[in-house]
Amino acid sequence: MTAVDDHPEIPSKPGAGGRAAGLTGKGLQLAFIVVAAGMLCFFGRLPHARQQQVREVIRVFLGILLEAMPFMLVGALVGGLIEVFVSPEGLAKILSGRRRRSVLVAAAMGVIFPVCECAIVPVVRRLVRKGAPLSAAVAFLLAGPIVNPIVAASTAVAYAGDWHVVAARLALGYVIAVVVGLAIGKVFQGGQALIPQGRDPHAHVHGGDGAPRRSRLRRFGGRLLEAAHHGASDFLDVGRFLVIGAFVTGVLRTLVRQEHLLGGGGDGPLAMLGMMGLAFVLNLCSEADAFVAASFRGLVGFSGQMAFMVLGPMLDLKLLAMYLALFRKRAIVALAVSIAAAVFLSIVLYGHLVELVHLCVLLSRRSIAS
Repeated sequence: MTAVDDHPEIPSKPGAGGRAAGLTGKGLQLAFIVVAAGMLCFFGRLPHARQQQVREVIRVFLGILLEAMPFMLVGALVGGLIEVFVSPEGLAKILSGRRRRSVLVAAAMGVIFPVCECAIVPVVRRLVRKGAPLSAAVAFLLAGPIVNPIVAASTAVAYAGDWHVVAARLALGYVIAVVVGLAIGKVFQGGQALIPQGRDPHAHVHGGDGAPRRSRLRRFGGRLLEAAHHGASDFLDVGRFLVIGAFVTGVLRTLVRQEHLLGGGGDGPLAMLGMMGLAFVLNLCSEADAFVAASFRGLVGFSGQMAFMVLGPMLDLKLLAMYLALFRKRAIVALAVSIAAAVFLSIVLYGHLVELVHLCVLLSRRSIAS
């Protein structure tokens, strides 16, 4: 028996949620324009120290955009390819079955679609339009940027081939994505968590009986062009939130010292919370954050480094802004709280499990030696 109640129902015309999201997006854009224009107008009148801070904000802002935009473009193109080449029947077959099975499969799809967190939101938008269950879409959204071969390779390089770190990161990312996906799917039914997307502007590019479009789509090149149209639409729609999130991140990274977020270092709960806060602010790409986490090995312990590498690809300022293009506000709050709690608790439990395994191994060695 399939869990059909978990499939989001996207109405053809945006309702109150869609209008609210549109107003939110316009309000954020207006605030961004006003603040950025104000910074430019008063830049020359600021003291030298303040001018240096403004330059740092601009540097961080442009750095995030230059790092994230290519990956987001790749994700938008992947989403377009899914729209054109993956039929609803094929997707339903992949994610069919019971809710738990579909979530387990979706959380592992990053192995096939290795995209980072900057690029995955457009892909998830397409999966939702194709009828993917909400719980499965959330699982792929969270696990895709971690459970993929590119991130595994970069983590192995950053930690000098320590495959325990690689395995722990991928396993924790997978488990957290499954747990949060099931929880969100249980709390929000149907389209309650999703912003109505409306009809795809490229869904019907020809009128009449559709014969010209069908003829063009029979050719592989024509289908690639159609996928590019879909990808461009998603890229422009989601990209505005990335720009706003990058600007806010640049301001916070300039004004907040990193050591204030670390909770005094060490390997306790405060260090974990501090590294989670740092990951939330820094907005690093999942292909690069392992190198930053490894640089903290002399300051924080394994649990803090792992919290940094697991939370960042699931929840940061940039993603929080981009989620506005996909989820309703209450769903974003529930998603953020669930992710933070799941990351903290899972890493604490993992640490206790590792200690228990080490204790069992030590006891077994002593018993053999005696």
